[in-house]
Amino acid sequence: MATERTLSIIKPDATKRNLTGKINAKFEDAGLRIVAQKRIHLTPAQAGEFYKVHAERPFFAELRDFMASGPVVVQVLEGDGAIAKNREVMGATNPKDAAPGTVRADFAESVGENSVHGSDAPETAAEEIAYFFAGLELVG
Repeated sequence: MATERTLSIIKPDATKRNLTGKINAKFEDAGLRIVAQKRIHLTPAQAGEFYKVHAERPFFAELRDFMASGPVVVQVLEGDGAIAKNREVMGATNPKDAAPGTVRADFAESVGENSVHGSDAPETAAEEIAYFFAGLELVG
């Protein structure tokens, strides 16, 4: 399997509950390395731009406002098959459907406040990483 990079976001519901370290431990225990990380507070405009692919969906405004409601931790994870591995560690979007031991099964409060975001494909990962990080910030 090829070494990949993927974007991970620890969302406001999780940062509010001080879960960053516990969530990162799950990623690292799964063999993913954190090669860039920062804590930021998105504006509604920034969150809207990031999630613009969902702009026509009924949940867009709620998602945008939630992502701007408090600090998030944006990070780049690296490893063999990092995109799929990250999604496996995150678990299903609905925490009721997430496998035991996944981030969402352990920490998500609802479908909307599900603690983490992760890229879904190599192209998406490249775009999402570039949205938050300059090349010099990626320290593999």
